[in-house]
Amino acid sequence: MWIANNWKDYEVLDTSAGEKLERWGNYILVRPDPQVLWDTPRDHKGWRQKNGHYHRSAKGGGEWEFFDLPNEWSISYPLPCLLGSGSKTASKEHLTFHLKPFNFKHTGLFPEQAANWDWFSQLIQSAKRSRADGPIKVLNLFAYTGGATLAAAAAGAQVTHVDASKGMVGWARENAVSSGLGDAPIRWLVDDCVKFVEREIRRGNKYNGIIMDPPSYGRGPKGEIWKIEESIWPFLQLTSQLLSKDALFFLINSYTTGLQPAVLTYMTHKTLTASLGGRVEADEIGLPVTGTDLILPCGASCRWTAN
Repeated sequence: MWIANNWKDYEVLDTSAGEKLERWGNYILVRPDPQVLWDTPRDHKGWRQKNGHYHRSAKGGGEWEFFDLPNEWSISYPLPCLLGSGSKTASKEHLTFHLKPFNFKHTGLFPEQAANWDWFSQLIQSAKRSRADGPIKVLNLFAYTGGATLAAAAAGAQVTHVDASKGMVGWARENAVSSGLGDAPIRWLVDDCVKFVEREIRRGNKYNGIIMDPPSYGRGPKGEIWKIEESIWPFLQLTSQLLSKDALFFLINSYTTGLQPAVLTYMTHKTLTASLGGRVEADEIGLPVTGTDLILPCGASCRWTAN
């Protein structure tokens, strides 16, 4: 399992009965988690001192209950590959994210993805050192509020950030400014990811790295429907055409239970390794639970790297 264990401003404090107790900076939230099937004693004091609690509804969805929680606050993440490197691309080698409770329990950040940020940031940094010239171009699809975009940009890549939600792209740009990356070479695009990739193929554009974090279900700007079980295989085949001859990596994330690591491995191997060589690895990603030796699973990722 790949574990996001470099956080300072975030931690999972405890888990029990379908919920997780989390610290986001100075604030404690309780949110539902379908992976938490166990019902253990809630001894941690945070359960009684929470600042926000998202209650699931039996009819679907739910609502927030707040206890002295601001409308918005920020946390930072240290990029290990930049710490002590003297990099000037990010403020103090940290990324800064604005958070706010919204839509179906979310806060605007998936902290477990930091395990992948660390991985591809190191690949980008290594490529920057070994290549005499030429940019490292990264495409981030379904890019949300920009965690992966900012990590790649801080490592030195030119990034194209694509998401169907204008609000999410605006939020990502705010995170970039807060992280000292307001002037970084990032292209911000509000677009349907499938249609964007089709246009990029026609244009002949190529990328050294591709990141995709597709939702289980979603709609594009013009009502285009995305169902991951039906769409991921043809979209993977389509997007693979954008990899350059000197590609570095391809990353797929999934929170859908049907797309287990072995499924992601099979698809990626048949699509990428068969034609480009390289190596495919897939595993669960997770977050450590404070005070225990246990890990909370948070989905799966598949990583392709060139030889």
